[in-house]
Amino acid sequence: MALASMLAHDGGTNNVRASSAGAKGYHHPPRIKRVIYLFMAGAPSQLDLFDHKPKLTELEGRALPPSVIAGQRYAFIQPDAAVLAPRFKFKKHGDSGAELSEVLPHLAKVADDLAIIRTVHTDQFNHSPAQLFVNTGSPIPGRPAMGSWLSYGIGSEARDLPGFVVLKSGGNLSGGAAMWSSGFLPGEHQGVPFRSSGDPILNVANPPGIDRQTQRDTLDLIRNLNQQKLDQTGLEEITTRIESYEMAYRMQARAPELMDLSKEDTATLRLYGTSANDRGSFAKNCLLARRLAERGVRFIQLYHSGWDHHSNVENGIRKQCLQTDQACAALIQDLKQRGMLDDTLVVWGGEFGRTPMVEASAALGRKLGRDHHPQAFTMWMAGGKIQNGQTLGKTDELGFRPVTNPVHVHDIQATILHQLGIDHEKLTFTYAGRPFRLTDVHGQVITSLVG
Repeated sequence: MALASMLAHDGGTNNVRASSAGAKGYHHPPRIKRVIYLFMAGAPSQLDLFDHKPKLTELEGRALPPSVIAGQRYAFIQPDAAVLAPRFKFKKHGDSGAELSEVLPHLAKVADDLAIIRTVHTDQFNHSPAQLFVNTGSPIPGRPAMGSWLSYGIGSEARDLPGFVVLKSGGNLSGGAAMWSSGFLPGEHQGVPFRSSGDPILNVANPPGIDRQTQRDTLDLIRNLNQQKLDQTGLEEITTRIESYEMAYRMQARAPELMDLSKEDTATLRLYGTSANDRGSFAKNCLLARRLAERGVRFIQLYHSGWDHHSNVENGIRKQCLQTDQACAALIQDLKQRGMLDDTLVVWGGEFGRTPMVEASAALGRKLGRDHHPQAFTMWMAGGKIQNGQTLGKTDELGFRPVTNPVHVHDIQATILHQLGIDHEKLTFTYAGRPFRLTDVHGQVITSLVG
């Protein structure tokens, strides 16, 4: 019995820390162990990064035909706004021939490790509901995030760290903390934001005069009191409270070591474009994501803001790519050389795309920008036993709508869950009298990605 207990706490690949609120288990053999989701908040322009449309150069300055734009709604521009040509040159890369913008030179080096999906579409066209939709499957706050569903469904291999960790860079997020909320699931499944500098979590260090043993004795007393109350009432949230205290105690030893990059070699730091003294860049967060993955964290969510280019889309994208391109490619290379890419799925994308038409407003001080475009945008995946080295789907010559292989946001979510051994239609939670799931009543696994 003692040996079994020790092995259960060992962090080995076969030892999953099941949720105390009732992990459901796998529906089929999992193909991967974890997900690193690189969320580009603000919506990158697919037309300037991944979906080259020479026709837009030909039509620049002219309005799109009424047959194309009929019935469309936009956040700021009028449907008859003039066409804006791509701002960068494109080139094909790798054996796969992936066509990428010139502002993605690092990603171009790992082109054959990517599965580029050009025909993603969403139901939402404003930032906050669209960001919630991608992260929780619903535009309404209060639904569980994808990481929370995974924590609830299959638990985590990490004992001393949360199963769902959030890292942020670049500024504010329209969707806010609701994007990593556990919603109506038990609170222990909520995403835990880590800070990139200083203490990873506020108050993780003991105050002066409180040593480790004193804290342990205090927590044991609190646990006994909580356990008595749990035995009396059966309230599930008391279990969450007990687990929260215990996780916090374990993290006090584990989290500072996680955030200390001084033991990373110079070559690795240079690969990502970061340093041991980096105080919170996207590059540092990508390196931390790899370290979290090594330590068994199930779902690692990176949010990087600053992609909302209603004006001067060219300079905006150039700036964002300088901050993110090298680190994204480095994460793929680093995972691959450590033998982790095969069982780690890396996902990149925003909440929607950008219009082929220009946004310009003297009143708002905007020119040469692009508005919100939910009809078609690009995401990519790498590793995770996805069929990489392909570009899935094709949009029309204007980049306006999918013409082959349309992929809904719920399809992306269903595919991620599938790789982790979960049937998205079976992982449910009954709340307010009816069962809920991440993909609502939609979604299907993208078979051309999973093989």
